[in-house]
Amino acid sequence: MSDLAQPPVRDLADAHTDRPRLQGRKAIVTGGTTGIGRAIAVLLASEGVDVFVCGRDPQHLEDGLARIREVGKGDGINVDLGDTDGVDHFVEAARDYFGDFDIAIINAAIPAQGLTTMDAQALRYAIAVDFTAYLTTAYAAAKVMKNRGDIVFIGSVSAHLLGGDGSVYAGMKAGVAGFAEALRKELGPKGIKVCNIEPAKTGADFQYESYTAEEQAQAINDETMLRAEDIAVGVHYVLTQPRRSVVQQVVIAPRAEGAE
Repeated sequence: MSDLAQPPVRDLADAHTDRPRLQGRKAIVTGGTTGIGRAIAVLLASEGVDVFVCGRDPQHLEDGLARIREVGKGDGINVDLGDTDGVDHFVEAARDYFGDFDIAIINAAIPAQGLTTMDAQALRYAIAVDFTAYLTTAYAAAKVMKNRGDIVFIGSVSAHLLGGDGSVYAGMKAGVAGFAEALRKELGPKGIKVCNIEPAKTGADFQYESYTAEEQAQAINDETMLRAEDIAVGVHYVLTQPRRSVVQQVVIAPRAEGAE
């Protein structure tokens, strides 16, 4: 046999299932200007998804959009989803930007503590952002998608690790987990997939005000804390599965968790 002979053709038909491409899809991302939401928006934009994000801080929005536009296409607005009309305003602005969308990443959240350590106003606001806005954004997204799309909730492992110092936050995340599971069964037959992704400790300014950036960087280096980009990769995995399948729940934790 000649050394120049061509290698035999490999039949790879069953080596990997078909995976849908993200190129050309349109996604809204709540809380898409910082942390996990920003990482998700940047990754989706880099894959050819047109993204529309929201956040409360104008500087964060400007910085986030600058990064998104370095790798792809996107826009966004400043809005407080805790306001009564916040979600409607965001979704209307998204539709003005790119029409109907087929991906909704529902991520925006604020910290919340134990029930007896919060005042009534802070409690109501946390519920409005961390729970009510999750449901109302999903409601608006399902109406836009009609019969095809993906809704991805960014929940938290706090839903399963109930602690007194974070009872309100844990309760809301447990509620999101239950809602996501039931909604998956409701919308699945209509062509809309629903997934709940639950990150463990992830580097961000969001929950760790006393945890300095240097300390977080060390924890990430020690692999006892995740990077926001790790969660974005999980979202990418969920969105690139065949339409016949749905990844209903993903828990992402640091490899060396518990080593501290």
